[in-house]
Amino acid sequence: MSSQFNTYLKFGGAVAVIVLLLGYLAYTGVQESKSYYVTIKELHKMGDGAYAKRLRVAGNVKPGSIKRTGTHVQFVLVEEDQNLAVDYTGTEAPPDTFKDESQALADGNFGHDGVFHAKQLQAKCASKYAPQPGAAPGAQPAKTMTQAQPAPATGMSN
Repeated sequence: MSSQFNTYLKFGGAVAVIVLLLGYLAYTGVQESKSYYVTIKELHKMGDGAYAKRLRVAGNVKPGSIKRTGTHVQFVLVEEDQNLAVDYTGTEAPPDTFKDESQALADGNFGHDGVFHAKQLQAKCASKYAPQPGAAPGAQPAKTMTQAQPAPATGMSN
């Protein structure tokens, strides 16, 4: 009975170590992946707390501020009267919608140099979804020539 008890004790100890290890890995994974969304004004008010956290900041891209070198991009985000210099060094090129006056969302860390160092970048162009000039809001877009023509008949007649 004693050797069977030792076997159960060893097995239980191994299971406990594995469960604790998995719990630790899950906890640290969640801590590394979470990010806080802040406005530019809130970021400037955070003080030293801004340097230790992964953050997400949104704003409009200041016209004329985009400087590209391959996938490396430097630009300025503007929100109300606040500016934030952003240095994007992600592995992917910025999206096609990333241009002057587009809305952008940068995900990364705020550096002691006063620059936001982004690892991910999302952008959308607000004008993409606006109605065309002269069109009523909610109006359907005009059909192109290929959409207006009926499809040729494919059946054979007797």
